[in-house]
Amino acid sequence: MNIVVVGAGRIGSHAIELTTREQEHDVIIIEKAPETAETVSEKYDCLMINGDATSREVLTEASVPEADALISTTDDDSVNLTVMMLGRELGASSLVSAVQDPGHLSLFRELGVNVIQNPQRLTAQYLVHSIQRPSIRDFMRLGEGAEIFEIPITVNAPVGDKTLQEANEGGLIPDETIVVAIDRDGELLIPEGDTVIKRGDLVTVFSREGATSQVVTPFTGE
Repeated sequence: MNIVVVGAGRIGSHAIELTTREQEHDVIIIEKAPETAETVSEKYDCLMINGDATSREVLTEASVPEADALISTTDDDSVNLTVMMLGRELGASSLVSAVQDPGHLSLFRELGVNVIQNPQRLTAQYLVHSIQRPSIRDFMRLGEGAEIFEIPITVNAPVGDKTLQEANEGGLIPDETIVVAIDRDGELLIPEGDTVIKRGDLVTVFSREGATSQVVTPFTGE
């Protein structure tokens, strides 16, 4: 997997540590500060580019158009947003970004960015979900493989426009998987059997086996 990490500061260093653990990951880092770039390049076995990631040329040099994931980790939301916009334009497969101000979340999510709101929750599992399952908005690991996560119902979702009972009886929702809540246009719903799951809903899902493809696909169609 080809991963580009922007920023080698507090959050970035942790992201670099996590992504370089796996031998199958090819990691490229972009860091603007020369001293930080030199220190990090000596510590990790990956390509370091000392440059400004808000430059299309620098992102292209870092092979962002071929990247499986672009992760922006700076402390400046305007920098992160610019990187994400350019990454989307250049064709990075998955976009992940730190967001400092909660008021900026909608700007990132409109671009299809999986956001890191809480750096303390930046774990290997979080990055795997953010990169491989970008449709998942947020998730929490509950131990022994169980997870609870938020996911938007897409236009192609098999469960779309079906009641919860129909989705369960039709085998669309796997066993040990529960739709806990539905956010519909800002209104929180506690679903019952006759509750219709609508496209555009943001559903909170509990799964004892975690956010596997089998669990996620009914909600996304992907």
